[in-house]
Amino acid sequence: KSMLAARLPSILPPMSEQEAMESATVLSSAGQFQPDLWRVRPYRSPHHSASAVALVGGGSTPRPGEISLAHRGVLFMDELPEYDRKVLEVLREPLESGEIHISRAARQVTYPAAFQLVAAMNPCPCGYQGHPKKACRCTPDQVLRYQSRLSGPFLNRIDMQIEVPAVEARDLEQMPQGENSAQVAQRVARAFERQM
Repeated sequence: KSMLAARLPSILPPMSEQEAMESATVLSSAGQFQPDLWRVRPYRSPHHSASAVALVGGGSTPRPGEISLAHRGVLFMDELPEYDRKVLEVLREPLESGEIHISRAARQVTYPAAFQLVAAMNPCPCGYQGHPKKACRCTPDQVLRYQSRLSGPFLNRIDMQIEVPAVEARDLEQMPQGENSAQVAQRVARAFERQM
């Protein structure tokens, strides 16, 4: 799951000059812009212990958080139910509007936050529910509690939800060679041009 998420920026449509400027401006404001990554879509993967301020930005002098640093790129949140529920609920507004408003006593700041959210979670706390060879040791109540850490309004903002079953390593090795990211990126770029 993590590998798939990390490859997503390499197949997204190329950044326009405007998108690249927006991304570079936000990254520069946090001292994280690297000239060799000009027009490369950002990929951010905060740990599930990240605070709301780390994720959405803030502080006494408001600074951009992970969602703004991922602007025009990908924000990957692994082990989604492990994030504090309040932290996840703060994401609802930026997922809807593409920006985050931070208000402090002395200042109000609006940062852009138009990012592609990719999240991953296990089906249950132990991770083995539905596994063909390993038995799940979670009770139905534990599974329900684990899955209910994500609110309905938050889940409604995730357009695509896909179950990825466990696959044996030997089965993966026997699969035919697939397309590389550059080939997929060409198809995506052509589709994006048609769309425009």
